[in-house]
Amino acid sequence: MKTRTVRLLVSCPDKKGIVAAVSSFLFDNGANIIESDQYATSRSSGVFFIRIEFEAGKELADADNFKRKFGPLAEKFDFNWTVSFAEPRKKMVIFGSLEEHCVLELLWRWKNGELPVDIPYIISNHEVLKSVADQFGVDFKFFKVDRENREKAEQAARALIRGKVDFIVLARYMQILTGGFVDEYRNRIINIHHSFLPAFAGAKPYEQAYQRGVKIIGATSHYVTEELDRGPIIEQDVERVTHKDNVEELKRKGKDIERTVLFRAVKWHAEDRIIVYNNRTIVFA
Repeated sequence: MKTRTVRLLVSCPDKKGIVAAVSSFLFDNGANIIESDQYATSRSSGVFFIRIEFEAGKELADADNFKRKFGPLAEKFDFNWTVSFAEPRKKMVIFGSLEEHCVLELLWRWKNGELPVDIPYIISNHEVLKSVADQFGVDFKFFKVDRENREKAEQAARALIRGKVDFIVLARYMQILTGGFVDEYRNRIINIHHSFLPAFAGAKPYEQAYQRGVKIIGATSHYVTEELDRGPIIEQDVERVTHKDNVEELKRKGKDIERTVLFRAVKWHAEDRIIVYNNRTIVFA
């Protein structure tokens, strides 16, 4: 078996010897550590997080074999852990609506080799993104959504992607997902919200920002939960604005922030750099 790149994510109660134990385990099984990052919370909460990326030969390159070998060590230190592989690449589906800037950013980065995923579908409740999908050679699926068929359209989209994708990106998809959909892809649906959360959650955030006379606008990428715009935050960024900026100018400036924030969040997820803990994220970027 050829060498595979493996990623191990661990959270556990903080105690001495964790890094040494994991490193020794990898060394004893012929692995070569490429990257290692760790973080410990305050002593009052006492939680330790670690991400290790390594090259593995036949001893650890098989998922079942890794779990069997690593299991006793994980039990000893009370690890909450996942293991994943750089290849095959994760499959990502993009959901979009009328706005195309975030969809285009992801597709450009993907075509340039900056986003290590495969994209089987672009799904939309409008047909305006079909030309974008065609331009990049991605299969486009249109599901009309209105008040009468909202749940039916969602069920059709879920049936299409079930078992075919690893995670979902809502690239300015202006629809609220049902709790069942969110639960099926827990911590695997990434959204971009066009404000610096928790400020201006919900609809028309730029209009809300303008009315408040803000001096900074931003964008937030987060995992989707049942609570609107309340999921674990992955990435954020901001830009200064002034009283001279009307709503349209805020939107224009905001689009640049939205694109880059969403790309970074998606890339980190694709590279297994995120641990979700108590509605927060630890991001080893």
